[in-house]
Amino acid sequence: MKLKICGMKYPENILEVGALLPDYMGFIFWEKSARYCNGNVPELIKTIKKVGVFVNQSQKEILEKVEKYNLQAVQLHGEESVEFCSALKEKLPKKIEIIKVFSADENFDFEVIKPFEEVADYFLFDTKGKLPGGNGTTFDWTILKKYNSKKPFFLSGGIGIKELKAIEEISKTNLPIYAVDINSKFEIEPGLKNKNLLTNFKRKFEVANF
Repeated sequence: MKLKICGMKYPENILEVGALLPDYMGFIFWEKSARYCNGNVPELIKTIKKVGVFVNQSQKEILEKVEKYNLQAVQLHGEESVEFCSALKEKLPKKIEIIKVFSADENFDFEVIKPFEEVADYFLFDTKGKLPGGNGTTFDWTILKKYNSKKPFFLSGGIGIKELKAIEEISKTNLPIYAVDINSKFEIEPGLKNKNLLTNFKRKFEVANF
């Protein structure tokens, strides 16, 4: 299981966290976010895939950010349509991954994801809340029993060290969980991550060998 650390903002902190070698590192390019990244992103080791997070933004803006920050993945965290995703996929270099996000709660209808299977490399399930992401709360993972796709997905939403046992349990299912996405539970302030907490989590995450 891969690890994604999202909501990075400050260059020195980005390098600190980069030294932990997560598989993915996320940068939020939505201006209304407290974790909005609009500065310098230092060079990272090539094994870390840089993910740009966007919310209902234009293809032009997404493509500009992909080029400016040399992104390896695009995370669409808004209400982007299948048509939008398809058109974007055509314009992006083929090696760049598209992650389509769905906000989940007990009423989530998994049928809505079906049309996106052809245009997304991965799905991501986050907690439905006031903001598109970074709400700091988990959703009821038992609803994932209704997941009816073979598309691998990221598990997100308020995940902290206390959730490791639950991750271990859900990893025993046949669900195609590709990665765990962590953010707000490891922050000193929005966008500034606590390296010690992350180090502890990553060590336990690796030992568990999900």
